[in-house]
Amino acid sequence: MTIKELDYNKYKGQKYQAEILSDRYLSIERRADSDDDESFEIKWVMSEEPLRMSITEDLLQDWLDEPVAYGAFEGEKFLGMVEGFLEKWNNRFVIANICVFDQANRRSGIGTKLMETILKDAVKSGARMVILETQTFNYKAISFYKKHGFEIIGFDRYCYSNRGPQEHNMRLEMGKKLK
Repeated sequence: MTIKELDYNKYKGQKYQAEILSDRYLSIERRADSDDDESFEIKWVMSEEPLRMSITEDLLQDWLDEPVAYGAFEGEKFLGMVEGFLEKWNNRFVIANICVFDQANRRSGIGTKLMETILKDAVKSGARMVILETQTFNYKAISFYKKHGFEIIGFDRYCYSNRGPQEHNMRLEMGKKLK
């Protein structure tokens, strides 16, 4: 397996698909024992039913500012990718997407190689921190990010829908300090 920088003109707009499958989610609820509305309890909850989401995304979308992107390949087979950019206004490097497409290839080291590659770019950029976003039901991704030194730095309970907490699908922001 090799990691190669993706040619912007060749890969921009190409679609990729993946599936998220999880048996648990992070519950983020207001603390009942608190006198204010600003205290939350965050804890893992096992799901009664498997949580599943199929995603289809475009590579190198227009909103990415001077992105870098890398792909993992076995011969010519495209196994996964990572893309990111330096958010100049606050000197943070954003990992916009990281994905190993096929479930069968996950937990094989591909994601780690992609993460290590993009983190080198983040350091070279002079960024003070690396950030990314995931969903609260994506247990495997959250565990992967924690393994690579990321921590929870924020959340948005209603980012994806007004029923985020009930649907167990809330935005989770994670970050890793570089300086």
